[in-house]
Amino acid sequence: MKKKDEAIKIIEVLKNTYPDATCSLDFTNPFEMVVAVMLSAQCTDERVNKTTPALFSRCKTIQDFADIDIKELEDIIHPCGFYKNKAKNIKKCAKQVLENFDGKVPQTMDELLTLAGVGRKSANVILLEAFGIANGVAVDTHAKRISNRIGFSNKTEPEKVEQDLLKQIPKDYLKDVNHLFVWHGRNTCTARSPKCDTCTVKDFCKTYNS
Repeated sequence: MKKKDEAIKIIEVLKNTYPDATCSLDFTNPFEMVVAVMLSAQCTDERVNKTTPALFSRCKTIQDFADIDIKELEDIIHPCGFYKNKAKNIKKCAKQVLENFDGKVPQTMDELLTLAGVGRKSANVILLEAFGIANGVAVDTHAKRISNRIGFSNKTEPEKVEQDLLKQIPKDYLKDVNHLFVWHGRNTCTARSPKCDTCTVKDFCKTYNS
């Protein structure tokens, strides 16, 4: 694993490489963020952003999400894939927020994990994007791939990769890491044919230098 000072250097280089790295999901309130994250599972953010305007126009409140007919919801979110399961989770989650949290999306990891359709990765994204809370790293396919290649972690399970990252990356940098890994994974450190020649952190990369 990397030492903390090297981890900081890697993050600083990536920040310079991707100064505009931000969340690419569109939302205007915390529950819209919850829904967008659910829809993004096995789906591109671009596709989610094309689907959510009609959904958020139809469901303006959490109560609307709880009350919408399941078939209507399935029809709206159909383009995002796995629409039956996602629709079921969205409705159940809305009811849980109304009944268990007075209609407000909770702001802790433990509470978020009680919601239907919300796992640890999603909860990390929700905490960061909706509330500005960065206590962990959302380990998606990009974060896992980059962590393995650079040498942050040799684990494959997302939770174990996250624990390795938390040992090396100071808390102040966590809010940046989530976005930077996504942008680096999409633009440079791609799953197939990574652009190693133009990679700005290749000097730190275990895979490139092996």
